[in-house]
Amino acid sequence: MTNKKVDKRILALCKKVTAKRARVVIDHIIKHGFITNEELDQTYGYNHPPRAARDVREQGIPLETFKVRSKTGRSIAAYRFGNLDQIEAHKLGGRQVFSKEFKKTLLDLYGERCNVCKITYDQGFLQIDHRIPYQVVGDPRGEDPNPVDFMLVCNTCNRQKSWSCEHCINWLTKKNSEICNTCFWANPESYSHIGERNLRRIELIFEEIDLPIFEALTRAALSEKMDIGQYLKTILKSKIK
Repeated sequence: MTNKKVDKRILALCKKVTAKRARVVIDHIIKHGFITNEELDQTYGYNHPPRAARDVREQGIPLETFKVRSKTGRSIAAYRFGNLDQIEAHKLGGRQVFSKEFKKTLLDLYGERCNVCKITYDQGFLQIDHRIPYQVVGDPRGEDPNPVDFMLVCNTCNRQKSWSCEHCINWLTKKNSEICNTCFWANPESYSHIGERNLRRIELIFEEIDLPIFEALTRAALSEKMDIGQYLKTILKSKIK
């Protein structure tokens, strides 16, 4: 059964969606009018419901969030189709699908490594990532993507970036691309903040040849009742004046 109140333009966009998670959300809303976080988790097994809703938004389909009561009476989030007329022009049609040639361009530019953690991966494990989140700037329409606006990241760093961005005030409300551009998650090579917090971050990877050093540091940190990060800071403070 189809909800007859759904905007025909939204239905037309929905028909083009093939991604499984977005498709589940769309089909449920079309049939029932909305979908809740509880249903996404308990019925469909998505343990991060907002990510499932975001998948739909990234297809250029507006969703609005509102509150309903769960089976136990708690206030939880629910999602329904929003007003297509209010969606920003650069997000109509959803995310671009990147070609193999574009990924090769990024591999030639950055090499087979994650731009965030700097670990080398087989190219199949690297994902194309918008430096400035799609939710802030969308994708250009009718233009070829500019490689400098993208980078390659591993799945772990992509999840960390998603979590950080989703909890950033700029991502949620201001959507100022300049704030994003000076953030670690957009430019780990040169940044002034992480999610608008005055933080700095070092990615320190111990490869196989360096594991004895890591193990020695771990033992020393435990003897001082510190985690290894705190212990390294004490060493650096003693060396740098």
